[in-house]
Amino acid sequence: MLEIIEDAVIDSIKLLPFLFITYLIMEYIEHKMGEKSKKAIKKAGRFGPIVGGILGAFPQCGFSVSATNLYAGRVITLGTLIAVYLSTSDEMLPILVSEAVEPIIILKILGIKIIIGIIAGIIIDFVVSKFFIKKQENKEEEIGHICEEEHCHCNEKGIIKSSIKHTLSIFIFVLIITFLINIIVHIIGEENIENWILNKPVLGPIISSLIGLIPNCASSVIITNMYLENVISFGSMIAGLLTGAGVGLAVLFKTNDRLKENMYIVALIYVIGVISGIAIELLNMIII
Repeated sequence: MLEIIEDAVIDSIKLLPFLFITYLIMEYIEHKMGEKSKKAIKKAGRFGPIVGGILGAFPQCGFSVSATNLYAGRVITLGTLIAVYLSTSDEMLPILVSEAVEPIIILKILGIKIIIGIIAGIIIDFVVSKFFIKKQENKEEEIGHICEEEHCHCNEKGIIKSSIKHTLSIFIFVLIITFLINIIVHIIGEENIENWILNKPVLGPIISSLIGLIPNCASSVIITNMYLENVISFGSMIAGLLTGAGVGLAVLFKTNDRLKENMYIVALIYVIGVISGIAIELLNMIII
């Protein structure tokens, strides 16, 4: 047990400087393009899923929250909202960067999420939305910034202070999750985990997609660390990261008073995540 604790602490501490530098860069990007991104997605019109899918992948605090508020006010379409949710990387990016994962792999992950988000968003806008979303006139955004109530830090002054706060917050998450994963691997055994999850092209994405639905940055931290620790496969990771929209889903239920509609949205995201993960798993098996 002491060895497990020691390994978790050492591995997590090693990430601190890289996490801080990554969040510092992310904060700078957020302060430079945060409002520009919001205006761009509002003006996107029928190209909303394309714009939302691309902008969602950029490291911006609370972008999924902003998109949710815009959707609740019927400023953007359902397809645009789904595209943002699917492409949002949340805490995945800083963790992958801090773990020195090859840039080509990071770009591959982001690219897959963007493509799936755009395609799903376009299909939903032109097909699914016609059946269960009534057309309404656009109205001014009704909901204020909820970001302050969540884990985000986008309204704080000073990028250094915000970077330190977020770095420490995610460091604690990573420490706890790494510790738990190490215990599980130690008790169950790597070979058993591989037989249960890694070699199951259907079960892995189903479980990961459920974890991704947790409306908190913890979901992306859990999924990314599970992948880095070889607990889940690439396809399962993609499935979980697709459904992981940060606090966006929590804000959706808080700001959009159409409960049935919200449940449809959650179901859509989950199904897309599972199907995409299974498809990637099967594709990898065929290639190998």
